Amino acid sequence: MRMSFGLTFRTAKGHWLVNLSRQCSHGSTGLFVPPSPPLDPEKVKELQRFITLSKRLLVMTGAGISTESGIPDYRSEKVGLYARTDRRPIQHGDFIRSAPIRQRYWARNFVGWPQFSSHQPNPAHLALSNWERLGKLYWLVTQNVDALHTKAGSQRLTELHGCMHRVLCLHCGEQTPRGVLQERFEVLNPTWSAEAHGLAPDGDVFLTEEEVQNFQVPSCARCGGPLKPDVVFFGDTVSADKVDFVHRRVKEADSLLVVGSSLQVYSGYKFILTAWEKKLPIAILNIGPTRSDGLACLKLDSRCGELLPLIDPH
Repeated sequence: MRMSFGLTFRTAKGHWLVNLSRQCSHGSTGLFVPPSPPLDPEKVKELQRFITLSKRLLVMTGAGISTESGIPDYRSEKVGLYARTDRRPIQHGDFIRSAPIRQRYWARNFVGWPQFSSHQPNPAHLALSNWERLGKLYWLVTQNVDALHTKAGSQRLTELHGCMHRVLCLHCGEQTPRGVLQERFEVLNPTWSAEAHGLAPDGDVFLTEEEVQNFQVPSCARCGGPLKPDVVFFGDTVSADKVDFVHRRVKEADSLLVVGSSLQVYSGYKFILTAWEKKLPIAILNIGPTRSDGLACLKLDSRCGELLPLIDPH
């Protein structure tokens, strides 16, 4: 598989321009989707039966549901971030402690934001939103920070790890839309330019240290404090209130479906353990093995956007 990414930012008459180039033998929609076997009609029937019998279905989604929208995941074989590069996501403690690390993060995020924020829901997101409207889906928990479930219309939703479309002040807690911050970046950096390569699940791209040095980062408009995306970085923890809320939703459910997650991160895996302890039937739709395969009554290795629209939620 050939992959090439280029993001070039420059100014022209005060306007920011972005040039994204991609090459991949599978086409852009399949760029980050790992290979999967053909749909097994018997497995589709089994999932249909699972959904039909569910009256209070809880669904947990991970990065695998968004790969078909052009957003990479971390762990997929050959196409995930860890397989393609030696880069690792930013750590919470490093971001909090170091102003230069925050500068580097925001410069890279600034370049990646127009592309990241433009991604749209795929048929899997739309199917789950439709299940909610029809009363089949009781609650949706996503580990993703891309806002694609919200764009698809889902409302009974918990964003376990937050959302990149919001920004939080670390001092006063003021919350602002990420798009507003993008405009402030542009005002502060009218002549700054950079060329980036690579793409990460949280919208991060890769820049050189030289490109980052002159990038100006705004502070909170309210108190002057440092700004952070309203997401849970690696090394941070989900708030206790949110964890308790999701545990209650799991205990109220009568079945659990995992969509597009390997469940390697404990913040999501622990809810599967809760469901298993409650003896809820668990089904998993994910290309490749997961941490909870041994707890599931049904495991399917298929594309989320290919399989979910085939299921009749009635």
